[in-house]
Amino acid sequence: MKEINLGKLKKISKKIRKNILFAAKCGGSSSAHIGGALSCADILSVLFFNVMDISKKKYSTQNRDRFILSKGHGCLAYYAALVEKKFLTKKDLETFEKNESDLLGHPVKNRKIGIEFSNGSLGMGLSLAIGVGVSFKKKNIKKKIFVLIGDGECNEGSVWEAAMCAPNFNLNNICVIIDKNNFQQTGSNTKIMNLRNLSNKWKSFGWEVIKIDGHNFEDIYKSTTKISKKPTAIIANTIKGKGFKEFENNNDWHHKIVTQSHYKKLIREIDDYK
Repeated sequence: MKEINLGKLKKISKKIRKNILFAAKCGGSSSAHIGGALSCADILSVLFFNVMDISKKKYSTQNRDRFILSKGHGCLAYYAALVEKKFLTKKDLETFEKNESDLLGHPVKNRKIGIEFSNGSLGMGLSLAIGVGVSFKKKNIKKKIFVLIGDGECNEGSVWEAAMCAPNFNLNNICVIIDKNNFQQTGSNTKIMNLRNLSNKWKSFGWEVIKIDGHNFEDIYKSTTKISKKPTAIIANTIKGKGFKEFENNNDWHHKIVTQSHYKKLIREIDDYK
């Protein structure tokens, strides 16, 4: 297993968080879903810069990994990572949720800018991955499909239908990462629809299950590169709004506007973030 550069990943995750804030400020919309974007920033840092075989140069070829953002409302983290991968520019982020923009409140398929799949209706990402996984097997493509799902999204029955399907087709080329930040739009998961033991649920469907700290780069890397004969489900324990004290575990920031003055204050905080 190759070593990861922790210093580099810390810098990338900071840049991704700064990009998230910048886009949210430019969009000026309460639908920016900042909390859920920040909770998965470290996961995307590792996936895009240490795990996935993906680049702008290779994007027109079939022989590459795929990424599906099932929790489409967390798209700012996706767009922020695509900026650092040179698919997008900082100027593109200024158009977030503006008229005729390519960067809407949920990802819309546009391979030119690195978006492989449209998503927004929760619970659909894993079903998309099933189709891609089957096609990879038929075409003998030895690459993986990484799917990022929200824990609140696991309230959707379609998630469990797809979860039952993947082991049935022996799709060990699928890796699901559950961003378990313990909140959804209107409150905590415990109060709205208690998920209880997520690990046991995925295991019962025949998945290889790994529990990790979703902000620990080494944990993320080891779990996403582990070889298994089964599809892999990673339960990533995260903090909603991670990186900013005001945001962390504060579900008000599921929907809230970042003003210009607020933005300047938060950028100073992220510069001091360890």
